[in-house]
Amino acid sequence: MMVLGMKGVILAGGTGSRLKPLTNVTNKHLLPIYDKPMIFYPIEALRGAGIRDILVITGKHHAGEVFSLLGSGKDFGVRFTFKVQDEAGGIPQAIGLAEDFAGKEKFVSINGDNIVMESLRPFVDAFEKGKEESRILLSETTEDEARKAGVAVLEGEKVVKVVEKPPKPPSNFVVIGVYMYTPHVFSIIKSLKPSGRGELEIADIHNTYVERGTLAASRLSKPWLDAGSVDELARANRIMEEYSMKE
Repeated sequence: MMVLGMKGVILAGGTGSRLKPLTNVTNKHLLPIYDKPMIFYPIEALRGAGIRDILVITGKHHAGEVFSLLGSGKDFGVRFTFKVQDEAGGIPQAIGLAEDFAGKEKFVSINGDNIVMESLRPFVDAFEKGKEESRILLSETTEDEARKAGVAVLEGEKVVKVVEKPPKPPSNFVVIGVYMYTPHVFSIIKSLKPSGRGELEIADIHNTYVERGTLAASRLSKPWLDAGSVDELARANRIMEEYSMKE
């Protein structure tokens, strides 16, 4: 059953610099995680949430291979639209390319290197029915891993701020690469200024919604993985192999 009005966006751009020299050969999101290309996991996550209309945003590097692999989407039971991000400018810049695709509908954006081990359906349903302008998902990790991510500052169950890569994490709950928005997000993206890295920062979007009092957060109960570096890629392969053997 399709979630009415909801669309999906998969962010599969970037150069994959932390995965070189593998990404000299192919797009990062086509690298294997156990028995399937990495990008299949976010596709399955969106489809499992009832989303069938999906925009795939990829970079210029090896874009043709992404198009060739995914095709129209009929093999996955979905419909793909494609857009090319000409240059890496941060996650918000990539999400901004979805404005025409999303139109007036709520949508879910997922990073192409994220593997979510539980169904997104309950979270997507809650957002589709709710009044919040954004919903993020939190996963509890180690303090060492939290230093490398966007970390939620919590007061009870409420997120009061998101801090990016803090040397002393205020919690071990990190914001994973699944973001739910109303079309209002595009006006926020247009108002953002690049950080010291020269890119737009996703934490700035989260904190804007915190200030507006319209951010909701849900905690995952099962593991979450991403595969942005060689070590993370190897770890994700090991874990998914073990997970598949248990099923």
